[in-house]
Amino acid sequence: MSTYVIGDVHGCFDQFISLLDKINYNSQNDKIILTGDLVNRGPESLAVLNYCMADKNITSVLGNHDLYLLYLMNSNQGKGELKAVVEANNNRQIFEWLITRPLLIEISDQSNQNQFIISHAGIPEIWSIEKARELAEEVSMALTQNAPKILQAMWGDDPNIWNESLKGNDRYRIIINYLTRMRFLGNTARLDLKNTSTKATEGFKPWFSYNSESYRKMNQYFVFGHWASLDGQTNNPHFIGLDTGCVWKGALTALRVDDLEKISVQY
Repeated sequence: MSTYVIGDVHGCFDQFISLLDKINYNSQNDKIILTGDLVNRGPESLAVLNYCMADKNITSVLGNHDLYLLYLMNSNQGKGELKAVVEANNNRQIFEWLITRPLLIEISDQSNQNQFIISHAGIPEIWSIEKARELAEEVSMALTQNAPKILQAMWGDDPNIWNESLKGNDRYRIIINYLTRMRFLGNTARLDLKNTSTKATEGFKPWFSYNSESYRKMNQYFVFGHWASLDGQTNNPHFIGLDTGCVWKGALTALRVDDLEKISVQY
């Protein structure tokens, strides 16, 4: 039995199946966790969703493109590559499955006593793992209890600095932005959501470059997707980027948590 974490699929169904074949995925014994962004930009988002929904051993954290799909489905707007999903006969089942995916997943490899913290974009250095878990669960509960309100209110880049006193839509928005859109942070974890490159502007650096107490446990690994232009390079073995740009004709990458081996298929 093995557990794999797979990077952003973005509707690249053929490459997804090829990767499952390459790792000899056994749906009876193995487990798959996706880093989010199952959909959009690629050609077969509906096929990816249907495949994942049909396999109880496959799950995912929510990515920003998954949230965008939920927004479109909630408002019945079929656009671009996601039109087929919004108009699918089983769109209600898709919505209910996707909106119940968490923003954060934690798993342990018992043989090596390693801990893996999986979120789409990462975790800001000002949050402990316990705090990140608490806030992720807070948003997940809000999404399941009042999806129309949260999906409508989550858009925007402000506020861009965490404050525990934030309430309502501002609070939900910044939690979602940290966990699904974050790349660069400034002092006090100020978000720069405009820059999608690998080069930081003055006063900012990649979120995983901070020397936070939350990041120092040697048996702890932070696994994320979202940042395709990194091509998985973080220069720190405890921060594992798995978005290797499949939808941009790069590769789709899996991490086997048992031994930290990466396996990829090219687009």
